[in-house]
Amino acid sequence: KLKKIPDLPLWASALVLALMALIPTYAYVRLIPAGLAAIFAAYALLRMLERKKARVGKVLRIVFSVILTVFFLVVGITGLCVILHGAAPAAENCEYIVVLGAKVKDSGPSASLQERIDRAYGYMKENPGTVAIVSGGKGGDEPISEAQCMFQELTAMGIDESRIWLEDKSTSTWENFRFTMDLIRRKTGTAPEKLGVLSNDFHLFRAKLFARRSGVDPIGIPAPTSRFSLRVNYYLREVAGVWHYLILGGQYH
Repeated sequence: KLKKIPDLPLWASALVLALMALIPTYAYVRLIPAGLAAIFAAYALLRMLERKKARVGKVLRIVFSVILTVFFLVVGITGLCVILHGAAPAAENCEYIVVLGAKVKDSGPSASLQERIDRAYGYMKENPGTVAIVSGGKGGDEPISEAQCMFQELTAMGIDESRIWLEDKSTSTWENFRFTMDLIRRKTGTAPEKLGVLSNDFHLFRAKLFARRSGVDPIGIPAPTSRFSLRVNYYLREVAGVWHYLILGGQYH
C-alpha cells in the first residue's frame, strides 16, 4: 500500500527533515533541514498538481525551480564573500583597531567574545604601537558593558591600560563604528583613514560594510571561531544579515 502513495520518497524525505529540524541546536542550523523539508514538500505538491492539471503544474514547477536556483546562487555567492573575508590575513601595525563587542554572560565573556579578546591580545602583543578601541554597550541581560569586559580581560592579560580606549555606549554594529570614530576624533583631533576591524571571522564581511559607511577604510582582523556548529550557525546568519544591510541600510544590531 505504501508503494501506491504518490511521490512517497519526496514526502518521506520531507518528514524526516522536518523531524531533524526539531532537534534542539542553533536556530540557523535548524533552518537547513527545515528549508529542505519545505522544498521536498513543495515539489511533492507540485507533482500532485501536475498530474491533475499538467500544463499549470509544469509551469509552476519550472518557475519554482528557477526561483530556487537563483536563491541558492545568491546565498552561495554571499556566503563565499563572507568566508573569504573571514579567511584573509590581517595587516600588521594598524594604528587603531576596533574590537567589536559580543554577549557578556554572568560568568564572563561568551565564546564569541572570548575569541575576539584572545585575538586582540595576540595582535597587540605582535604590534606594540597599536591602540585598541573596545566597543560595545551594556545590554539589559548583561552584568557589565561589553567594552568593560574586554578592557578587564585584556588588562588582566598584561596589555597596558593606556593602549585600550573604551567605547561603551553602542548597541549595534552601526553605532560601534560611528561612536568609535567620534571617540578617536575627540582624543586626537582627527579621524584615521584606515581602521583595523577585529571581530569573528564570520562577522568581518558585514562589519567592513558598516566601517566603509562610517567613512573609514577597514582592515579586517579575523578572530577564528573554534566550534564548528557555532560557525555554521553564524555564517548562515551573516548571509541574511548582509542582505538585510543591502536592502534596508543596516541601522540595526
